Amino acid sequence: MSARAERLRDPRQRAERAARILDAAAELLARHGYRRVTVDDVAAGAGIGKGTVYLHWKTREQLFGAVFQREVLRAIDELRQAVRRDPRAALLHGFARTYFLAITDRPLLRGFLLGDPALLGKPTAERGERHDTTFRDYIALLADRALLRDDMDVDDLAYAYQSTFEGFLRAESDAPGREVRADLLARTVRRAFENDPEPPEAVLADLAAAVADLLTALIDADRAESGIPAGRDG
Repeated sequence: MSARAERLRDPRQRAERAARILDAAAELLARHGYRRVTVDDVAAGAGIGKGTVYLHWKTREQLFGAVFQREVLRAIDELRQAVRRDPRAALLHGFARTYFLAITDRPLLRGFLLGDPALLGKPTAERGERHDTTFRDYIALLADRALLRDDMDVDDLAYAYQSTFEGFLRAESDAPGREVRADLLARTVRRAFENDPEPPEAVLADLAAAVADLLTALIDADRAESGIPAGRDG
């Protein structure tokens, strides 16, 4: 086996090269949009040959899908870390505030979630059933602990929350600073969907642990499916 082939087989070097390719692709997509970026452009930006890109992703669509998946992983990991630091981030309004900031700090991710045609051309992937299931499980954790208002059906509440969250994302470019918008979203969510009393510390700690486990399972499953190396996505 040649020295070059050996280098390609080394897991650490392969992971570093994959990260470099994704970095180059993300920068080009942010600058030029989906339609104008080619695999040749990405290879040049990463300082490697075009064929090396195809060792990692077989098509342009798979490569760009991995870029957006990595953005999703980073945002979810940011949410997980926030929940571990402060159990109140596991409450619906804290969850909304943290995730809003994580998304708006990543224009590519925001464009992906909102289906921005100028950025993507056509969606390279859709949010999968796994993410929908995780969100439903999260809402169930809150409902089981009586942390949501009880005069709304849980499915209706989840729909109303998602519509509110996406509405804030779509309106963000015409509003004041990100932190101000995030605070307004948190207040809106708390008043619209949560119970008034502050939950006891023990309930918060239990909720935070359960939510962190839920997010960890989602991150691990997404990473395994996408092949994105650990350690560079959050």
